[in-house]
Amino acid sequence: MKVPSPGESITEVEIASWLVEDGDYVEKDQAIAEVDSDKATLELPAEESGIITFKAEEGDAVAVGAVVCLIDMSAQKSEVRSQKSEEIKEEKPIEVTKLTGEKKTYASGTPSPAAKKILDEKGIDAKQVKGTGKDGRITKEDAVKFVPAMGEAINDENRKSERKKLSMLRRKVAQRLVAVKNETAMLTTFNEVDMQPIFELRKKYKEDFKTKHEVGLGFMSFFTLAVVRALEMYPDVNSMIDGDFKISYDFADISIAVSGPKGLMVPVIRNANSLTFKGVETEVKRLAIRARDGQITVDEMTGGTFTITNGGVFGSMLSTPIINPPQSAILGMHNIVERPVALNGKVVVRPIMFVALSYDHRVIDGKESVGFLVAVKEALENPTEFLMNNNEKKALEL
Repeated sequence: MKVPSPGESITEVEIASWLVEDGDYVEKDQAIAEVDSDKATLELPAEESGIITFKAEEGDAVAVGAVVCLIDMSAQKSEVRSQKSEEIKEEKPIEVTKLTGEKKTYASGTPSPAAKKILDEKGIDAKQVKGTGKDGRITKEDAVKFVPAMGEAINDENRKSERKKLSMLRRKVAQRLVAVKNETAMLTTFNEVDMQPIFELRKKYKEDFKTKHEVGLGFMSFFTLAVVRALEMYPDVNSMIDGDFKISYDFADISIAVSGPKGLMVPVIRNANSLTFKGVETEVKRLAIRARDGQITVDEMTGGTFTITNGGVFGSMLSTPIINPPQSAILGMHNIVERPVALNGKVVVRPIMFVALSYDHRVIDGKESVGFLVAVKEALENPTEFLMNNNEKKALEL
């Protein structure tokens, strides 16, 4: 089997993990490995049934098109069982004779009961001790005399550590994030949104909306459509730098950050500028399910022009989101908290969300960035007027 191409421009992947053992019998289409690219982690299915032989180890970087394993299609599953059974029979323990003449099996480096008790009391791993007893067994005297070397870890269950290589995806994300901080003039502007009008709309229509469209009426549709409107008003926010040139777009492909089994993924809602509330919610649900099930593709995560991220689902009150390159701006949503606010000269309690816009000052000036965020706030606080054209039922297709 050769490494398939996970997507355009990807020339190399990394074997993240083998999901089967070398020499196992695998069924056609069974997932046999997970491979990392710099954009996603994908499963590699077996192309045929048979006995598998690895040609690459976990952690190896392999070129697209390179052979990673062989599958012997002529072998039968029963042959594997028989072979493994024989291997188990051939294993023989090391025999160590005790002073009494009684035979018992001990591996080299095994402590005697007395030695084990002393090592446990000292918090020392037996693997650190070189035994002087018969066949390398650790004696009581070995345990008493042993002193851990400087910097040598003690065996404490509360002091464990693990060294694990980052996946190719995580390494690439790290490189991109550092590059954004180093190569862009990133600034963040903040504002707050009174979510009461959206709360009232959702309470009024959420049951009818779900019944008719089989999807919930969430916050993402309001934010996505508010962003689309603001991008049309401030097109510089919907642009990016390419060398000495600025590329602008007359469409809005909105990247949304969702949590998946392999970490944060950012699939794209294509042509969000042409979608309705139903269209956005349906697409958000579809992409979230694919990300959760590990089925998201590289193509579904590339090409966005603006990103929305929601740290509020994890309880974040306020943050400065990092731009998703090569885009020029990202909107951060946060948790909704009831706060006292002044309204028409009176103090009232309202559900307030802090929002943040991080932007590349090389492309977007302060006037545009602040104006954009104010336009988002304006639409979210007056959704019936600015997002629904004063016809709520028609906008929600009810």
